[in-house]
Amino acid sequence: MVLSRVGGRSRLAALAAAAVLVVTPVAVGCSDDGNDSGGTSPTPTQTQAQTDAPADPVAAKAEIAKNWTVFFNPNTSVDDRVAVLENGEQMRPVLAAFGSDPNAAKASAKVTAVSFTAVDKADVTYDLLVGGAPAVPNAKGTSVEQDGTWKVSVQTLCALVKQSGNAAVPGC
Repeated sequence: MVLSRVGGRSRLAALAAAAVLVVTPVAVGCSDDGNDSGGTSPTPTQTQAQTDAPADPVAAKAEIAKNWTVFFNPNTSVDDRVAVLENGEQMRPVLAAFGSDPNAAKASAKVTAVSFTAVDKADVTYDLLVGGAPAVPNAKGTSVEQDGTWKVSVQTLCALVKQSGNAAVPGC
């Protein structure tokens, strides 16, 4: 994921997102499936869209947007974040660490586009919001279907942590 700097807002957005997601390095498994695509968002052809999409792409897109909103909502409990984050139970200590950070109350996200890359993976374009205003529009991330639920990928979480300038979280 690449966050362009537009004044100080992009840095603030990345820091706020990292505060919402991770503020303390914790030895937690943050690995993904080994696909190091960096969250790029290829545009599938019509044929790819038919073979690389879940059985009900409309419902999947709606679930992805809902779960990203839940995950990035500063009022969401740790338990609810765990439920919508890939390998969420492994990430529980990290998620619990940021609950008291004041920047967490400022950051949220709005999904603007979803493009399926496989039946269980999607590229997600979203606006990273600070105080409800877009600070980083058209950010890129990924979503994965795990245990019957479309979740924010650990790859996305780790990319935000790296972009925030905070120390690397072990496993990311």
